[in-house]
Amino acid sequence: MHALDILGDPVRRRILELLAEGELSAGDIGDEVQREFGISQPAVSQHLRVLRESGFATVRPEGTRRLYAIAAEPLADAAAWFDPFRRFWQPHLDALATELARGRRERRLAAERDAGTDETDRPDTTEPQED
Repeated sequence: MHALDILGDPVRRRILELLAEGELSAGDIGDEVQREFGISQPAVSQHLRVLRESGFATVRPEGTRRLYAIAAEPLADAAAWFDPFRRFWQPHLDALATELARGRRERRLAAERDAGTDETDRPDTTEPQED
């Protein structure tokens, strides 16, 4: 099965989002996914099995619990599939990053002006001023 077939399912994408935050037990994953999607525990288990068998997730036993973690390699394969298409959005993302940085800089400079912390703009009060 192709990586995008795995990622095409919203439940599996959500499970991967949860695992991106760190290792979780099958029960914790099930509770969250059942609450969000209204699906049964066996359906969650089926999605976990698909992720495990496709290599997107790993599982390890810890006592009576099964702990799931994300596996990076299949995600890298999926990201590589997008490489030929990045040229359609990357310039826009770069321009957005530039505008965000410009806005942060302008807000910082305005805050410095408002707070009077910019020492170069303050007159020197230690010496008399000439007219």
